[in-house]
Amino acid sequence: MTLNKFNLPDVGEGLTEAEIVSWKVKPGDTVAINDVLCEIETAKSLVELPSPFAGTVTELLVPEGVTIDVGTAIISVSDDVSGDPTPADVPLPPLQEAEPEPLMHGKLHPHPHEPASHGDAAAGGPAGGPLVGSGPKADAVKPRPRKASARPVVQPVESGGTAPLAEPAISTGSISGRAPLAEPVETGQDKPTLGGAITGLMNKVLAKPPVRKIARDLGIDLADVVPTGARGEVTREDLVSYQAQRDAELDKADTFWGKSGRPQDQRIERIPVKGVRKATAKAMVDSAFSAPHVSIFVDVDASRTMEFVKRLKASRDFEGIKVSPLLILAKAVIWAAARNPSVNATWVDNPGGDSAEIQVKHFMNLGIAAATPRGLMVPNIKNAQDLSLKELALALNDLATTARAGKTQPAQMQGGTLTITNIGALGIDTGTPIINPGEVAIVAFGTIKQKPWVLDGEVIPRWITTLGGSFDHRVVDGDLSARFMADVAAILEEPALLLD
Repeated sequence: MTLNKFNLPDVGEGLTEAEIVSWKVKPGDTVAINDVLCEIETAKSLVELPSPFAGTVTELLVPEGVTIDVGTAIISVSDDVSGDPTPADVPLPPLQEAEPEPLMHGKLHPHPHEPASHGDAAAGGPAGGPLVGSGPKADAVKPRPRKASARPVVQPVESGGTAPLAEPAISTGSISGRAPLAEPVETGQDKPTLGGAITGLMNKVLAKPPVRKIARDLGIDLADVVPTGARGEVTREDLVSYQAQRDAELDKADTFWGKSGRPQDQRIERIPVKGVRKATAKAMVDSAFSAPHVSIFVDVDASRTMEFVKRLKASRDFEGIKVSPLLILAKAVIWAAARNPSVNATWVDNPGGDSAEIQVKHFMNLGIAAATPRGLMVPNIKNAQDLSLKELALALNDLATTARAGKTQPAQMQGGTLTITNIGALGIDTGTPIINPGEVAIVAFGTIKQKPWVLDGEVIPRWITTLGGSFDHRVVDGDLSARFMADVAAILEEPALLLD
């Protein structure tokens, strides 16, 4: 019998330490090669470690929550396999247990006889959170009261002048004589008229009946959940992810202040700064105090972008693909960067600090800021300039799903050239974002609202957004930053320019 010890590897470039977040195996478990042993948090992301050995786990050498150096032994595995070899038991995502149980106390337990969904596990958890703003809406953090009803609860669509950027994906579904894979859930209180039947169907959220029931029991509006199912439907995993993030954001005002009789020094919560949050904090401080930031803003009439997005959602080519104005902004940024190349660059100080150079990148690794409970992550889409509109939409969907599930890998966050932060989905008009280290520009996408707008001498309601851009003034001066932002705005005002 041979006893093998697995040392913590360097899962990213230059990794020096990592925290053992959770073990997926225990002593006595039988593991095969590439079975997941544990999750570790590096300075960049949450990473699963696969087993390089096959055998029986004899000892976990490092407890959960401990940060260790690369090269430290973390687990021992014996090559003596007792009993029938079986894969290591991997715990299911939060709120979901390995053994099926009934739905109780607002927690989610899968039905033992229901087949698993083909959708990816999600979170916003961010462990991995969503792209900035693609988690629960601000007014959806409190669970709605459970209603005792044998029929599905009809959830009303939020009305008003604001159109969040992170819109729920809409699938056209099936309107043939065959039964659809997932039943649509009504998002309005009134049934559509006969003349608008097809239009009404296209504006419903797809979900299987068990998923719909779980959502109703948990007080979740399916329209708030980003779907990852193969046909654009909301899956059980999507609800797990959404509920996990919502639990983290529940209003704790009633208990937050604690007992007033306790001394104040005993009512201080101390949160260690480590992992992703520690690395992000250092990077932001370095960026803010090394790159002279300058910010500019522009109001944009995005009405035609909204119309274009609506047409894409109804297109068969985009069926099952989440489409939002963020897709058009991403294309606009790529287009505008080609017209103003210096915004897609890096400032590099030469050794000794006596000289420097500007490295202009003739490729676009487009970063999308993602807010997660573990901190801010900025994964990027490699060679985004080579992608068609549909390919870019798929890449954005994949990036969001991976970030929400906490599965973003270090390589996905390296080599970015320009970043977008979608703060509008949180209802924010605009902001002054800090430039991602190694880049010279970042664009903040504000919320899209209906506002009075003067067009051809008349005041009419239009869909208006505000773009905010921050630039490294060593590379991007006022004239260049203004021309770049004007080009981005031009695409949002007239997406047809992308066809030129």
